[in-house]
Amino acid sequence: MNRRKADVVIIGSGLAGLMTADYLCNEKNVMLITKSEINHSNSWLAQGGIAAAVTKEDHWHEHYQDTIVAGSFHNRKETTEILVKHGTRLIKRLIEIGVNFDKDENNELSLGMEGAHGKRRILHAGGDATGKVIVEAIMARVLPRITVFEREMAYDLVIENGVCCGVYTKDENDNIWLIEAEHVIVATGGIGQLYSATSNCLEATGDGIAMAYRAGAAISDMEFIQFHPTLFKCEGSGNGLISEAVRGEGARLVTGDGEFLMKGKHPMEDLAPRDIVAREIFQTQLKNKSIFLNIQSVRNFQSRFPSIYEMCRIDPTFLKNGLLPVQPGAHFIMGGIKVDEDGCSTIPNLYAVGECANTGVHGANRLASNSLLEAVVFAERLSGKILTTENKVGQNEIAPVVLKSMKIVTLPTIKDIQMVMDRYVGIIRDAEGLQQAITWFEYYLNVLDEQHFQLNIQEKIICNMLTVGLLVAKASLHRKESRGGHYRSDFPKLNDHEWYGYRNVFLKKELYQEKFIEQSVMIS
Repeated sequence: MNRRKADVVIIGSGLAGLMTADYLCNEKNVMLITKSEINHSNSWLAQGGIAAAVTKEDHWHEHYQDTIVAGSFHNRKETTEILVKHGTRLIKRLIEIGVNFDKDENNELSLGMEGAHGKRRILHAGGDATGKVIVEAIMARVLPRITVFEREMAYDLVIENGVCCGVYTKDENDNIWLIEAEHVIVATGGIGQLYSATSNCLEATGDGIAMAYRAGAAISDMEFIQFHPTLFKCEGSGNGLISEAVRGEGARLVTGDGEFLMKGKHPMEDLAPRDIVAREIFQTQLKNKSIFLNIQSVRNFQSRFPSIYEMCRIDPTFLKNGLLPVQPGAHFIMGGIKVDEDGCSTIPNLYAVGECANTGVHGANRLASNSLLEAVVFAERLSGKILTTENKVGQNEIAPVVLKSMKIVTLPTIKDIQMVMDRYVGIIRDAEGLQQAITWFEYYLNVLDEQHFQLNIQEKIICNMLTVGLLVAKASLHRKESRGGHYRSDFPKLNDHEWYGYRNVFLKKELYQEKFIEQSVMIS
């Protein structure tokens, strides 16, 4: 078995992982591995922007309040305060290290408006290429100072005496590697590819969450998945995201008959929280009605949203008519690896940051443009924890991998998994469908070994997707209410009496209900 050593190994190359590496690499030997190329991440694709209270007319209290309301009051108070309080300072740091945010004609930061925000506080860069601009700036700083291995898949974590001390990987030549490290950081992003329509990159298959679950780390809030209302719908599928910022600049959702879809449905109409808008579109489309985003009132659409404009040029008639066909698609998972305010998981020396981590800041439904902010804020928290923590890992010899015999099983395809998730674990769910999904996932997982290194990388990805799909379905069945991104047609209302302040937690294959809010998270 091949071996490598590092002080810190980071799994994943999105903004959260890169920012953490940037904070650590001056004092630690940092190794970063990614199963594809380093610029293949949801962060790179992020269009909408990054939210922060940066003007005198705004305050972190107001940003906090908007975050809590959008999150259906399921947010952790402590981590949500950390998110919005430190956002302003860290925006300034991004500017100092070379991120060129867009400015207006007065050379002031140009602030956009997005759904469920009470004020304009969304910073953009490159028009609708905010994530790409930020990630490129961080890459320029950090890549010369760390070791990167691309096209290498993390297979399983190394746990010795209850402590994480490394990770097993497989490279594109099918070689197995053991990377020994004092600190292991999971930054693998989301799970969007479990659904047929998604804004996520192809690499977002939930690998880090599945790997942490197999290792025995606590996993929480898996039922809360955000479906973005406006994926560009072309040739029957969602081909890319149309940022919420377009609606923030005046675009309206309309039916094929020209009626405003959200009129009278919510006080903020088209800028209502994403779960509300996505469900309205979904239910309308179930009636065989098409939904369009009317961009006729958006000034300078081509220059304001250049990436979206280029995407929509696939059929020029859309732009000519000012009507872009849209549909909802999987966008963000609020749940993931349960961590504290410093990114520590329930396994010593194992950490998580970014979308794969459940910090509690997003509650049951993420507020628009808080995801990049989370990556920046909690990368700083996590790196600070590592730099001030004395390593307690012993010098135990790690046993080599033993290739066990494995029962031959024909795995489903990714399309098979997507079909099950779309049908039973999608925007609207019920007990009967969720149980069918659980039975389907368990059929395959019950015949697979815990550490199946015989599988190639694509097969391993499918196994991870099966694991994550099962967690989402089980958590969704257990939560008998509708809250945020989780909607049960058989329990269509909030049930604060039984569920306010409680979250679903998986730990060592057991699912339990955990109290994490003792009182209201509203701010006075």
